[in-house]
Amino acid sequence: MTITGEQRKAARKLLGWSLEDLANNVRMSEIDIARFEAGSLRVPFVGSVLIRRALEEAGVEFISQPPSARLRQTR
Repeated sequence: MTITGEQRKAARKLLGWSLEDLANNVRMSEIDIARFEAGSLRVPFVGSVLIRRALEEAGVEFISQPPSARLRQTR
């Protein structure tokens, strides 16, 4: 499943992460992260993988119906 900029932003907000937090985690610029989330910059494949991995490792789960994100439930 491909995740959208809106899903990345929602996931970041669920975690309480700032643009700076995510950018530092994936070693990208805050400006690029903001532009990815807004859809004004296409995410390179490697960048997309790094962002998704960081958000998922922090506890986010991406869902497709409707395209969104939620915190993973712990058992």
